[in-house]
Amino acid sequence: MSDWTFYALPDPWWPFLFIILAGWLPTDIWRYLGVLSSGNLSESSPVLQLVRSIATALVAAVIARLVLYPTGSLALLPDAVRVGAMAGGFLAFLLLRRSIVLGLVVAELILIGGAWVTGAV
Repeated sequence: MSDWTFYALPDPWWPFLFIILAGWLPTDIWRYLGVLSSGNLSESSPVLQLVRSIATALVAAVIARLVLYPTGSLALLPDAVRVGAMAGGFLAFLLLRRSIVLGLVVAELILIGGAWVTGAV
């Protein structure tokens, strides 16, 4: 077996083994290690605070990219509508007992209303 390519093995089970080895195992092993090691970490440890800060920054960056540089049908809306929906949803989240669902509903209503008013739909 000198040829180590995807098509070198004629067996029908080979693609499923490839999916397990290349797709599932590399990502899930870190999840299992995280679960196993999380019992020994303090919630206020500097390492966990760093991980939480990085995760929060990544989510904020994704949201900023969606609002400021959208693609698809969201790009048809004016910037003011998208930024207004984000600000309105965040304000609703703060005013309505920190309810994520209500914040999302308010932001979605602003987006739909903005699309209707501007004729973007």
